[in-house]
Parts: sequence; structure tokens; C-alpha cells
Amino acid sequence: MIKLSIFYPDAEGKKFDKEYYIKTHMPLSIKLQGDAIKHVEVEFGFSGGIPGTKPPFIAICNFWYDSFEAFQAAFMPHAETLMNDIANYTDIETIIQFSEVKLSI
Repeated sequence: MIKLSIFYPDAEGKKFDKEYYIKTHMPLSIKLQGDAIKHVEVEFGFSGGIPGTKPPFIAICNFWYDSFEAFQAAFMPHAETLMNDIANYTDIETIIQFSEVKLSI
């Protein structure tokens, strides 16, 4: 199992439309990629490690796939559509990581 994590750093002066992301972008992404997605999570940060501090990320999104090849087959045909939609909800430069999931309870 592999996980695609997309991190949106909480940067001063940047926009992130949470409602658009949840109600429009994520349903579009899930629909276009179909059954290749095994699990998806969206998180919105509310605090840093010390209570009352800013979180390092305004949002984190995780997609699980059976393999990297499954991700490529599901995402690449729709990459242009999904990438073009990013401007509708944020101007934050994302951090992207693929991980091999070794333990998930």
C-alpha cells in the first residue's frame, strides 16, 4: 500500500478556501480517480505542538492506493484537470510525498 500526502504549509498572506476544497475539489478528485483510491483523509490544522501556536500546515490530504502504478494509472489521465483546479482554492505551494505504508491500525 502506498500513500500520497499533500501538505499545504500555513504561510502568511496565502489563501486556502476550505469549503471549495471539501465540497468541490475533493469530490472531483475522488470521482475522477475512482476505485483506485482505497482511502482518503483531509485534515485542517488548528494548533502547533504548543497550544495556541499556529499549525505548520493549514491542510493535509492523504490518498491511499494499492501501488504507485495504481496511482499513476488513476491520476495521470486527469492530472491537467485536477492541477488546473488548484488555483480555485489556494495559492499555496504544496509539499508532496509518497510513502510506503508499513503499519496502519
